[in-house]
Amino acid sequence: MEIEIREYLAPLRRWWWLILLTTLVAGVSSYLATRQQIPVYRSTTRLMIGSTIESPNPSSQEFSTTRQLAATYVDIANSATVRNDAMEALGLPFLPRDIVVRQLNDTNIIDITVTDSDPRIAQAVANELARQLILRSPASQEDDQFVNELLADYEEAIDETQAEIAAKQEELGNLQSAREIAQVQSEIASLESTLQNLTTSYADLRSSTQRGATNTISVIEPASLPRNPVTPNNTVTILTAAGIGLVLAASAAFVLEYIDDTVRSPNQLARLSGLPTLTGIAEIKMENDESKLVTAAFPRSPIAESFRVLRTAIQYAVMETPTRVLLVTSSVPEEGKSTTASNLAVVMAQAGLNVLLIDADLRRPSQHRIFDLPNKRGLTTLLTQFNLADTSDNVHRLIQQTVQVTHVEGLQVLTAGPIPPNPSELLGSRKMQALLTVMATQFDMLILDSPPVLAVTDAAVLSVQAEGVLLVARAAQTRKDNLIQAIERLNEVHANILGCVLNDLKPRSEGYNAYYYYRDPYYIMGDAEESKPQPQKEGGLRQRLLRREQATMGD
Repeated sequence: MEIEIREYLAPLRRWWWLILLTTLVAGVSSYLATRQQIPVYRSTTRLMIGSTIESPNPSSQEFSTTRQLAATYVDIANSATVRNDAMEALGLPFLPRDIVVRQLNDTNIIDITVTDSDPRIAQAVANELARQLILRSPASQEDDQFVNELLADYEEAIDETQAEIAAKQEELGNLQSAREIAQVQSEIASLESTLQNLTTSYADLRSSTQRGATNTISVIEPASLPRNPVTPNNTVTILTAAGIGLVLAASAAFVLEYIDDTVRSPNQLARLSGLPTLTGIAEIKMENDESKLVTAAFPRSPIAESFRVLRTAIQYAVMETPTRVLLVTSSVPEEGKSTTASNLAVVMAQAGLNVLLIDADLRRPSQHRIFDLPNKRGLTTLLTQFNLADTSDNVHRLIQQTVQVTHVEGLQVLTAGPIPPNPSELLGSRKMQALLTVMATQFDMLILDSPPVLAVTDAAVLSVQAEGVLLVARAAQTRKDNLIQAIERLNEVHANILGCVLNDLKPRSEGYNAYYYYRDPYYIMGDAEESKPQPQKEGGLRQRLLRREQATMGD
C-alpha cells in the first residue's frame, strides 16, 4: 500500500517545480490584477409592504395581497420614471449601473441594492429609490391632524376603560352582599360594552389611515454607509487563483506522467520487464570518455559503490553456476551499456578477478576511447588471424598479443579493432564460439560489450554464446516499448537474462538511494586510492569471488 501511494505521488514530486511555479504565477498575477481594480461598495435598503406582520391575527388573504403588491412595486422601482426622479432629486448626472430591486423569497419584503465605487452615492441612491416608491403609494400622504388626534383619544379611552374594568373585577372579589355584587357585575358589563364599541371605532378609523392600510410601504432597514468594499476581495481572489493554479499544475503533472512512456524508476523497470533490477546507478557527469571510469578514478565514490552492488548482485544471481561470459547490452543506443560494462569490469578486477573486457560492438566501438587505448588491433583482427586448427599454445599466444593491459590491475581489454563489413557473421561464426571458449579458460570473467538489441542482430547472436545477459536501461530515456521488445527478442533465442540495470538516476528520482549518495567520510570523491586486491587463492571462481567480496565489505 505504501509503495502504491508513493507511486501515485511520484508525478507530484517529479514536477514539484512546475506546480510551485504555476501556483506562484497564478497568485502573483491575481495580486497584480486586483491592485488595478477600483474598489466597489454596496448598500441596501429593505422595505415592507403593508402591516400584516404587525397584526396579531393576520389572514392568508392579507399575506397574499401584500406579496402581490411587493412584486408590483419591484416593477415600479425598475421603471425609468422612478429612477429619473431619484436622479433629479439627488442632483446626479446619472445613476449607478448596478441597481438591483428584488422581492425577498416571495414575501412582502423588497430589497433595493445599489453598488458603486463611491459608498456615499450607493447609500444615497438606495434610500432615494425607497423614498420614490413610498411617494407613489396611495397611503403616502400624511394623515389629517384631526384624525390623528381622534385616534389618540380612542387609544386613551380604551386604556382608561380597560383600567376601570380591572378595578371593578378586583372590587368584586371583596364584596359579600348579593345586592352589591349584582350592581358591580352590571357596571362591569356596561364597561365591557363600552370597550367593544371603542375598539371597533378605533379599528375602523385606523384602517382608513396609513398606519392600518394594506397598500402601504414602510422602511424597516434604511441603507447604511458601507465601510468595506465588496470587490475586489484581495485575499479570497488571490487564494482562489493560487488554488486554481495548483490544481491545474497538479493535473498537468499527472497528464505528463501518463503520456510519458519512458522508464523512470527501478521499481517501474522491474514491474515492466518482469526481471530483477540489480541496481540503480546515479548520473555520471562526463566531460570526456575517460571520465566514464568512475570506479577507477573515484573507487570510494557513491557511484562506484553502486557498481559494487551490481557486482554482488551478479555473483549471487549465478551462485550455483558462476557466469564466465557476461553480455552487457541495451535496447537502443545511448543508454549507457558501454559505460556500465567498463565500470563493471573495473569493480570485478578490483575484487581480485582476472577480467577481460571485450568490445563486441563492431559497428560503433567505444571501449578503446574509454580506456584510452589504440584500436588498430582487436577482436576483428583476432577473428581474422585465428584458425580453428591452431594449437592451444598458438591460440593463447595470439590472444596475449591482441589484448591490452589497463591501469587497473587484473583488467585487460580486447578492443573491437577495424570495423568489418559483416559484423553479425563474424560474431555468430564458429571462430567466435571457439575463441570465447579458449579465453574463458584464460580469464576468470569475460564481459562483452555488444550493440543494442533492437538496432542490429549482433546482441541476439552473442547472447546465445554468453552464459548471462545484463540489460541496461537509462532513466527518463529508455522507452517502455523498446525495453519490452528487447526482452522479447532475447527470450526468442533463449538468452539467460540475469536482470536489468537502471542508470542515469537524478538525485530526486525514485530509487535514488540517499544513503549511498550522501557526502560522508566513507565516500570521498577525491580519494582515488583503494585497497589493493588480495592475491588469488586456490579454489574455484565462486570461492574467490566470495572471499574477495567479504574482504571488501570488511574494509
